[in-house]
Amino acid sequence: MNLNHLTTGALLSSVVYALLGMVLLMIGYKFFDLVNRLDFTAEIGKNNVAVAITVAGFFIGLAIVIAAAIA
Repeated sequence: MNLNHLTTGALLSSVVYALLGMVLLMIGYKFFDLVNRLDFTAEIGKNNVAVAITVAGFFIGLAIVIAAAIA
């Protein structure tokens, strides 16, 4: 297995983009939670499966958009 393309710069940029993606994902979730009247964190804490599935779908959709924007 040839790993010549794994340089320090490539690894560092991967980590930076991963952190940027996570930060943008959390900002998007906070905005989503702010605009809706329902407190998603409290509902998930009450084991509301429907809200948890909705939030999971939101995370997946937003992650796809963020990944496309970064790449």
